[in-house]
Order: sequence, then C-alpha cells, then structure tokens
Amino acid sequence: MSLSLATSFYMNFHPKTKQTKAAHEWLDYLRESEGLGGILAKTEDLAKLKFALSRALSTFNLEHFNPKIEAGWRSSGENELFLLVSNASIANRLQQILPSLINELAKNGVNCRAIKVRLKPPSATWEVKPGSGLKQTRKPQGFNEIARKAWENLKNQLEPDSELRKAVERLLQSKPK
Repeated sequence: MSLSLATSFYMNFHPKTKQTKAAHEWLDYLRESEGLGGILAKTEDLAKLKFALSRALSTFNLEHFNPKIEAGWRSSGENELFLLVSNASIANRLQQILPSLINELAKNGVNCRAIKVRLKPPSATWEVKPGSGLKQTRKPQGFNEIARKAWENLKNQLEPDSELRKAVERLLQSKPK
C-alpha cells in the first residue's frame, strides 16, 4: 500500500520544467541601466585616473604619496584636475612638481591643463571632544582674612551716611567668613 501511495504522489506532481533565461553579465546590466551606467562610467574613469596618477608619481619617486591623495576632475572647469591631500607637506611637494606632473600625466593618457592641490578637511574622528568628567565648579566662598580686613578698612574710612559705605556693609554681610 505504501508503494502505491508513493506512486500516486509522484504522479500527481509534475516536475517543474526548467526555464532557461539568458543571464546577463553584471557589467552589461550596469551599463544598460540608466543611473547605474553613469556611476560605473565615472568609477572606471576615476580608477584609470588613479592608476595614471600612480604611474606619474612613481616617475618622481613619490609613489608613497598615492594612498594619501584623492584625485578627481573639477566640476567647474574642463581638464582641471583636483587633488585632495592629507597633509600640507604632501601638498607643498606636489606644488613643486606640478608642471612636470601635468606632462607626465599627458604621457599616461590623462589630458589636463591645470592641477589644483588642496588639503583634505580633517575627519570627524580628529575632532577634539570635551572630557567626560566635567569638574564641579566650587561654590564661591567668603573673603579670606586679608580681603575682609581690606573691605572693613575701606568701610571705616567712608562717611557713615554714604551710599558706598552701605554697599560695602551689604557686601560684608553677604559674604561669610
């Protein structure tokens, strides 16, 4: 009986037919899609630029600067390269070789008429944060001995009916010893 149940079970359910769909390469998909194609093209251009910059820097024995430089094209001007660097010493060194760097980039297939070098703003992790344990401010105390004597001497020198004497008396009364 169990064999007939198994046979009827398999007979009632037909195996699914395999649907053959042509799989697209992911690069083809990205190139065909509207928004992603532009992003991919810009990413490829930046990768090529970074590679050309790395080769140009290596001719000046400055390849160790490569990880500390972000390169991109300036949006306001055509053929103007924009380099963001992590510190001022790298920026100064690049400024010294700019004409030669432009020529070397041209040899590597990157045509630019100018290069702007700017310091990268520090990241949020570099910010100075306030201390966690803020000190309790001490409540002001009264005058010390010397200050109290000085105020009392001033009070004794003033006329008994003067407003200044009354103010000094109030001051002395409000400040405990």
